[in-house]
Amino acid sequence: MTTASNRTFIICKPDAVERGYVGHILDRFERKGLKLVAGELRVLDEATLSQHYAEHVEKPFYGDLVAFMSRSPAFVAVLEGPEDTFAVVRTMMGATNPAEAPPGTIRGDLGTEMTENLVHGSDSVESATREIGIFFPSL
Repeated sequence: MTTASNRTFIICKPDAVERGYVGHILDRFERKGLKLVAGELRVLDEATLSQHYAEHVEKPFYGDLVAFMSRSPAFVAVLEGPEDTFAVVRTMMGATNPAEAPPGTIRGDLGTEMTENLVHGSDSVESATREIGIFFPSL
């Protein structure tokens, strides 16, 4: 049975698309047993990013964040798996700073910069529900 806690939202950020890592990142999640239930390559606009990053709008780095996330296409997706799928994805992603992410994680193996760290994953069931609603309102 599919419930909110079985789904999470990810973004393969523009740097992942530019470096050709989207297939590899999705392959990691699928090999873990997660199922891709929605996905789309799209250029993210400021209106969408302001909803997604609402908690950061007033912060000094927000302009740079929007510039990075909208500079080229990103791959947005919904993954489905066990209860609290978001936690599985977050563990697989590794620490936000690739220098601190352990080997075996996406950021630990492929990331090089804190500001361009390849992938976003929802940090809770509530965030996943909100983010899926922004990017895939029909789900």
